[in-house]
Amino acid sequence: MDPLPPYQLPVGVRARILPGINGLDMHVLEAGHETPGRPAVLLLHGFPELAYSWRKVLPALAEAGYHAIAPDQRGYGRTTGWDAAYDGDLASFRFLNLVRDAMGVAAALGHDAVHAVVGHDFGATVAAYAALVRPDFFKRMVLMSAPFAGPPPLPAGSRPKAPDIHAALASLPRPRKHYQWYYSTRPANDDMWKAPQGLHAFLRAYYHHKSADWKANQPFELAGWTAEELARMPTYYIMDRNEDMAATVAREMPSQAEIDANRWLTERELAVYSTEYARTGFQGGLQWYRVRTSGRFNGELELFSGRTVDVPSTFIAGRSDWGIHQSPGAIDRMRGTACTAMKEIHLLDGAGHWVQQEQPDAVNRLLLRFLAST
Repeated sequence: MDPLPPYQLPVGVRARILPGINGLDMHVLEAGHETPGRPAVLLLHGFPELAYSWRKVLPALAEAGYHAIAPDQRGYGRTTGWDAAYDGDLASFRFLNLVRDAMGVAAALGHDAVHAVVGHDFGATVAAYAALVRPDFFKRMVLMSAPFAGPPPLPAGSRPKAPDIHAALASLPRPRKHYQWYYSTRPANDDMWKAPQGLHAFLRAYYHHKSADWKANQPFELAGWTAEELARMPTYYIMDRNEDMAATVAREMPSQAEIDANRWLTERELAVYSTEYARTGFQGGLQWYRVRTSGRFNGELELFSGRTVDVPSTFIAGRSDWGIHQSPGAIDRMRGTACTAMKEIHLLDGAGHWVQQEQPDAVNRLLLRFLAST
């Protein structure tokens, strides 16, 4: 697999393939690589994103004196060697193995530690476990759009069994389902990959629906993990029971005028995503959700029960992002107990879920200030 061609990248950003990283050939974008000895900042994307999602951050970090590195993570883009089958090797997608991927990338580029690990969306989970289990390697942590509430607790035999949230959602007057469990089903990949409206249009609607451009994104704290409370979220989180994600976002497809006016994700930029996902499908990214929803690998995470992230940390999200509230109480647990050196929490106006793409200048200012001040 060839790396992304230079014409698709900002000036100063290069793409390359790093062979033999934890069983993968990793596709990475980097900036600031010309000068050896720079401190490394590792940028980890989420779903459905790519290393390309950091295109507006990489040059700013390089200009400030860092070696900025963004890989296509396991299951994504031009990184190869992962199992794309639904019935394939799910264990390779468990979170501690994704941390091992991240360490391998840094080591292959000559770093025995990184100045900071930065994660967006599901990449924030990888960044958080990286800082939790190897604070000597990952010296600082920045989470974007997805709070980290800590590792799962050890099982307690006397703990009452939690109510079946899925049965409760399905029993609502308007029957619903949770998107993460939908993403864990066998049909989910084809539903999106072979969307009736076409893959490019599907992604356009998906990104629009979760951005600040969709004016109905006015998030607020939920009272608890109950069906009635969860159902207050938009349908891209709590879906109608009998609809797939392609149908869910199709209702919110932006007009041609809105598409033409979009400056944070132009048609040319979106074509990078749609071209990559047309080739790979979504199953690689969906395996991450299956790791979470199945609970199959929670045992190794429970080893860190009660352990906190103690490296200097900060959190950045869009004010219009429901992602910070989708797990009720997570942001308070992150700030109160899970991350002992969480310096600040920033909610940016004019941004939804895709904060580093929607408001890159504000993100870069906050990121550089944090890196310089810790």
